Amino acid sequence: MIMILIWDGNVQTTTDLFLGGKVTAIQPAKGYRAGVDAVLLAASVPAKPGDTVLELGCGVGVASLCLGARIAGLDITGVELQSDYADLASQNGLKVVNADLRDLPAGLRNRQFNHVMINPPYFDRATGSAAPNAGRDIAMGGETPLSDWINIAGKRLAPKGFFTMILRIERLPEVLTALNRRLGSIVVRPISARVASAPHLFLLQARHSGRAPFRLMAPLVMHDGTMHDADRENYTAQVNEVLRGGAGFALGD
Repeated sequence: MIMILIWDGNVQTTTDLFLGGKVTAIQPAKGYRAGVDAVLLAASVPAKPGDTVLELGCGVGVASLCLGARIAGLDITGVELQSDYADLASQNGLKVVNADLRDLPAGLRNRQFNHVMINPPYFDRATGSAAPNAGRDIAMGGETPLSDWINIAGKRLAPKGFFTMILRIERLPEVLTALNRRLGSIVVRPISARVASAPHLFLLQARHSGRAPFRLMAPLVMHDGTMHDADRENYTAQVNEVLRGGAGFALGD
């Protein structure tokens, strides 16, 4: 990811490259900045050309842009609460609606999508302190309960549609409780920094009207080796293909 410092009015921004330069995105220099998590989320969505996709809480649109770069012919819509981030998402080329996901405009409430993906705030605001940067605080904590994110995502799914999300591992029980029969065929893939490390994140996929048994997959390991041994990247071959080559992967494989 290469950063070029520019000025966008009164907001200092950077232009960042993802997927080995296939995706370019303007982001705030300070505040919440999309990175590896957004790319992993996009890589795990099992979309096909012609599908409709909704990203709730899209930020500047990096996950949606990466998904669109991997699969041509998608109809992707983003929803973002923060107007500054929504404006940047629009500049980045994403069709975006500036709205609270709990109060979607009628045009979205009346639509269903083949895929809904979310990268919700990682932390429960009720159990943590606020970040000093307002944009980062909303993105990392926010005020919308996780159960609302999942409930609204489920309502926007078309029959047999796929819901995909990424989140911190300690919130997995909360997610499974929130799903509570709304969606089925749940697949969870933990994400570990190294082969000997406990998972710190997870990817989850579920399906509207799904009936398959719950599956917990082996972790996706991010880095080679058992410890950080030098100031360099050492992603595993699979992760490097995702981050640099734009490859996708199925959570259930």
